[in-house]
Amino acid sequence: MEKLWGGRFRKKINQTMKSFISSISFDKKLVRYDISGSIAHAKMLGKCRIIKEEESNLIIRGLEAILKKIEDGTLVVDDQSEDIHTWVENTLKEKIGGVAGKLHTARSRNDQVVLAERMYLKEEIRGIEKNIVDLQVVLLADARDYLGLIMPGYTHLQHAQPLLFSHHLLAYFFMFNRDRDRLTDLFKRVNVLPLGSAALAGTSYPIDREYVAKELHFRNISQNSLDAVSDRDFIIEFLSVAATVIMHLSRLSEELILWSSREFDFIELDDSFCTGSSIMPQKKNPDAAELIRGKSGRIYGHLINLLTMMKALPLAYNHDMQEDKEPLFDSVEVLKNSLVIMAGMLRTLQVKPESMRKNLEGDFSNATELADYLVRKGLSFREAHQVVGKIVLYCIDQKKYLEHLDLKELKKFQNLFEEDILALLSPEAVVNSKKSYGGTSLDRVKEAMIEAEEILNHWKIENVDAYKYPNSLH
Repeated sequence: MEKLWGGRFRKKINQTMKSFISSISFDKKLVRYDISGSIAHAKMLGKCRIIKEEESNLIIRGLEAILKKIEDGTLVVDDQSEDIHTWVENTLKEKIGGVAGKLHTARSRNDQVVLAERMYLKEEIRGIEKNIVDLQVVLLADARDYLGLIMPGYTHLQHAQPLLFSHHLLAYFFMFNRDRDRLTDLFKRVNVLPLGSAALAGTSYPIDREYVAKELHFRNISQNSLDAVSDRDFIIEFLSVAATVIMHLSRLSEELILWSSREFDFIELDDSFCTGSSIMPQKKNPDAAELIRGKSGRIYGHLINLLTMMKALPLAYNHDMQEDKEPLFDSVEVLKNSLVIMAGMLRTLQVKPESMRKNLEGDFSNATELADYLVRKGLSFREAHQVVGKIVLYCIDQKKYLEHLDLKELKKFQNLFEEDILALLSPEAVVNSKKSYGGTSLDRVKEAMIEAEEILNHWKIENVDAYKYPNSLH
């Protein structure tokens, strides 16, 4: 296909070089956005009388026809083209003739590509936000289904204090809520129109950037042409958010892997999210969770890739920036798939309440309750800590549990113990004593579930139009 830049050159491009610089294999993903941006640009050129109205209309009809054929599968992008912009313009030229060359008036591939990337990312951010909400819905549903179920809480992967399983699930609900907030905030910085910046200096044509912004549903317009074509902050910021989301998914994956092991035996993952062994017939491996955990490194790598690529680039556009697309596209796909699969695993997992309960026996996770009891009786916490530490050591030596001690034994260590202490050492009593806001008591967890429901309802109301119009101003 004809190049967009060959007039100045005496020699044909080296064939290895041709393959080396080609981006069509991956930037063809942007074809829909490139064409939509070109249609808006052509409308503006006609409106501003930069080209004739009939020429503008001919270009628009040609682009719409190409887009329709792509969407119905009767036209496929030619992988021999240099990039998606070249293919679109050459395909348009084949369809309407030389007037297609007027489409590129008052723009450059530099502002054209960043426009397509921003349009693509706006749509994907909205989709990923919905994926996160879908996962939050499952987390909240599971929290409701297992309300009242008590599990060991951990620090350093050692039993620490008992808590409600629902409380543990809601920790991830609010974790992912921060991720969704970050995406919503990022959307504002992605929602900036760069078209009209041309190569780097703007254009001498009397263009109407506000008109194009309205056509393409951009809320803001870039303020500096040099910055607009060389800016990839919005992609780096997305990758940073994506790295945080996948990190949270990886943490949850690790817990599912541990919980499904024989040593924990808290849950069983559904067969549809596991695989077996080619040599050991008994194996049921948590592959989906392991792969999510593994793919976190992939997204981290993409973030470092772009940071490194951009760190020493002078203004404005440099061909290095072509390397932004594959990390972006791959991160989007990995993140979307990981969110969907995690929601599926949580929706289908089987919880084992008896096993969770058994793991609480004799784990000394009620020790802090003993110390808090003594503090309420007048001891300093540091003194109470010392007393309870000695009681735990006594239990270990005597092969007893705290809940098995009688009042006579407890009084050997501190006379402040009374009969009422014996009712405070069960897992239920310990959990329900944690009544501070955000704590694990049954009442507080019920409150948290109401808050979670309100968060989801508010988001759905605020974003109803975004589902219908992914590139809307909302």
